[in-house]
Amino acid sequence: MIAVLSSFPEPRPTTNPYIAQLARALRGTDGLAFSTFSWRRALLGPVDVFHAHWPEILVGGRPGAKKAVRQALFALMLLRFRLRGTAVVRTVHNLYLPEGISPLERLLLTWFDRWTVHRVVLNESTRLPADQPRSTVLHGHYRDWFAGLPQQETVPGRLAFVGMVRRYKGTETLVEAFRAVPDPALSLTVSGKPSSDELAAELRALAGDDPRVGLRLAHVDDAELVAAVTAAELVVLPYRHMHNSGGVLTALSLDRPVLVPDNEVNRRLSAEVGPGWVHLFQDELGAEDLVRALATVRATRQRAARPDLARREWWAAGPEHAAAYRQALGSVRRRRPQPAVPQPAAPRPAPARSAR
Repeated sequence: MIAVLSSFPEPRPTTNPYIAQLARALRGTDGLAFSTFSWRRALLGPVDVFHAHWPEILVGGRPGAKKAVRQALFALMLLRFRLRGTAVVRTVHNLYLPEGISPLERLLLTWFDRWTVHRVVLNESTRLPADQPRSTVLHGHYRDWFAGLPQQETVPGRLAFVGMVRRYKGTETLVEAFRAVPDPALSLTVSGKPSSDELAAELRALAGDDPRVGLRLAHVDDAELVAAVTAAELVVLPYRHMHNSGGVLTALSLDRPVLVPDNEVNRRLSAEVGPGWVHLFQDELGAEDLVRALATVRATRQRAARPDLARREWWAAGPEHAAAYRQALGSVRRRRPQPAVPQPAAPRPAPARSAR
């Protein structure tokens, strides 16, 4: 039995559905004793594998005593894992460290990354150095998660953005691009909590008095999210850096086409789910991209009733993670110095006999 400690606490109603579904899958996997995170478990409990998702959460937060204590505990945890032979595994949600972090946070996260022995990648396009062992476990869909929640009738001409509103997601660019489209029959909804009051104010200013733009700048629960996505004719996610996106899979799980940046990850996804579901734009999103994508959605005759998400079933995630954990443990055990095996003492030579 492998004792696995995750980097996330027990899921709550507001927890990312990916995390909640993963926890459920790991708890149901034979050979794993899965636990969610607490500092007590990390520092005192049995941990064969520590599986991190966003390690920056463990060292970040508002400046103050709590953050300093958390960073000290993080360092102690890593030292304990190193001495105990715990295998550190990380899911590569993002390729780079977060922007705007302190030098100490950068140091701790670099230290963590150096001691990571195995990485889980969520798509087949992730590029890692050749000396970093990895396993591919595709990001699962959300069909089961959203099953039973009421869906809306599609509103003709409705575009939608859903999810946490961050600078890197390009929501401001989307509002600007939409305002440049003169068609009065189109509408745009933005649903999600901004990362700062400044960003919220900027979005309101960009939307101005355009009655076609609706802003819901707050946390949206699952029912509100499903309503916003299913009311849309096209979901637009103009991320400036898109590598893994739960937002794309949210839209596809609810059978809505998406417009996303043109990169290798999204081209592969387009080929996987079938024609007509994933539409691409190059460089920075512009008004012409919105008009073209919507026209293509309406003209597509070969789109299946639902996107093909067969490769993203959650029943496979548990065993695939278990295999990654076993590889990580094997790597740690090979690296640890083995205790010397005592050798039997050489027999003492027999005393020489004197000649008579």
